[in-house]
Amino acid sequence: MPNAKRRRLSKVTAAAVAVTLGSTALAACGSSDDDGEARSGPVSLTYWTWAPGMDKVVDLWNKGPGKKEQITVTVKKQASGDTLVTKILTAHKAGKAPDLVQAEYQALPTLVSNDALADIAGDVGDAKSKFADGVWQQTTLGTDAVYAVPQDIGPMMFYYREDLFKKYGLTVPVTWEQFAETARTLKKKAPDLDLTTFSANDSGLFAGLAQQAGARWWTTSGDKWKVGINDAATKKVADFWGGLVEEGAIDNQPMYTPAWNKALNTGKQIAWVSAVWAPGTLTTAAPDTAGKWAMAPLPQWSQSENVTGSWGGSSTAVTTDSRHKEAAAEFAAWLNTDGDALNALAKEGGIYPASTSAQLSGAFTTPPAYFSHQADFYTTAAEIAKTTAPSAWGPNVNVAYTTFKDAFGAAAKNKSDFTAALDTMQAATVADMKKQGFEVAE
Repeated sequence: MPNAKRRRLSKVTAAAVAVTLGSTALAACGSSDDDGEARSGPVSLTYWTWAPGMDKVVDLWNKGPGKKEQITVTVKKQASGDTLVTKILTAHKAGKAPDLVQAEYQALPTLVSNDALADIAGDVGDAKSKFADGVWQQTTLGTDAVYAVPQDIGPMMFYYREDLFKKYGLTVPVTWEQFAETARTLKKKAPDLDLTTFSANDSGLFAGLAQQAGARWWTTSGDKWKVGINDAATKKVADFWGGLVEEGAIDNQPMYTPAWNKALNTGKQIAWVSAVWAPGTLTTAAPDTAGKWAMAPLPQWSQSENVTGSWGGSSTAVTTDSRHKEAAAEFAAWLNTDGDALNALAKEGGIYPASTSAQLSGAFTTPPAYFSHQADFYTTAAEIAKTTAPSAWGPNVNVAYTTFKDAFGAAAKNKSDFTAALDTMQAATVADMKKQGFEVAE
């Protein structure tokens, strides 16, 4: 059925995708009337999530006063990433998806295009006011619908060894041009050291950098998708990093390996382009350097800009299979906007909340232990988070990401053309969309 996907996605926006909800689209999920009847007695909901300690957070709800006594949530721990998306879609095809799911932002278009997520716009109250516009947009997919409530985010930042920058007379780069010059200067002064590495084993890093540069990987043209993974903004990013790798100004080794950990811990690599969650990674990867790192905003493409990308983050969504959509949406909103819930999420799960008010309260009034010397860590992080660029995810992010790892992995290893790798990524993504039955504009 080559046109099946096009019919499901007959209305799309440049931000992502909106599903036109026809007469049968949500027939299986239960109407508001069904929910109202169910709410006259106890309601039991099931929540699939991978977040650590979520059962302890949910206990706050289950033991809470008032309405919460009538709505009980049971946590079912799951794997994350593509594994969970596949499991959700498989369960949905059988009409047995859970009431609630934790979903990464880039997975939402895939789940929506398969009619797996309910529109809960009328059931989440004033939740929108609790989040930055760029964050909320990721759960609306640029439409009037709301397919999830934001939970955590990963605004990108620049981390550097403050002591080694001082030792080698380096200045924290404000622009990417200055970043490149800093890398070259370090190589001249200390040939055995690297400012950082380009890693092809985490597609999210590159996607966030492209997002900061203004990339829009999935947009639409009429009723058709348009894929722009090799657009001008992304080519600029690819050429920049490919050039630094080719000239040897930075390393070309992947992250999260024993060798990478050692480079961070011994000072062989003295900076890292990462996100707000980096302190946790550094604590494990480079335990001997605690207190020696500092965080700054991501370098900009021009000094007049002030924008960052996003690397990671997830939301809480209600499935179309749920018979208790209103109750599930009420819980999703509470989980991600209530102060006690957010404090518990930070304590038990180590998340950085999407809620703007939570970013400066509770667990975030003092810096991470690893950055105990940088008192304004979370104040700065909250300001950076406000500048997160809008995203543009599509229905087959998994294919794009897998191709990135293969194509850019080979290009980084061989120090070859990153633009050619980008074209491979574009071609593979378009081919897969057509294979799935999506209409794609050339």
